[in-house]
Amino acid sequence: MMTDLLLAALHHLLVFGLVSMLVAEAVLLRGTVDAGVARRLTGLDTGYGATAVLLLGAGVLRLLYGIKGWDFYLHNPWFHAKIGLYVLTGLLSALPTLNFLRWRRALRHDPGFVPPAADVARARRVVRIELAAVAVIFVLAAAMARYGGF
Repeated sequence: MMTDLLLAALHHLLVFGLVSMLVAEAVLLRGTVDAGVARRLTGLDTGYGATAVLLLGAGVLRLLYGIKGWDFYLHNPWFHAKIGLYVLTGLLSALPTLNFLRWRRALRHDPGFVPPAADVARARRVVRIELAAVAVIFVLAAAMARYGGF
């Protein structure tokens, strides 16, 4: 019982961290992106990626050691939808990450580098889509916890 509680708490704390970093990225992308903001975005994105990996690991631990057990998740269509959207969101997050990595390289060569407006707009749009996807993931998680099937 305590293992399940600790894993659930870890999972939820990581979710809050992930959402916080994604919201911070969205806020930074709303304004002018200069060299300092570009540096902060690369740091946030690194944290976002690390948190996403840790969140996936905590989820796997919940599958293996949580109270509901593997069968609950294996036969739960809401779980499959949630994981599918999580993976899709992770793949989508590669687009701004690649931008941020390019910006970091450019900043090493030119400390006054300012990212092109088109790149910033694209990253802003993708981060907003990621936030919407996370909202849907929350709904799927609630459905998954309550309904094992349709």
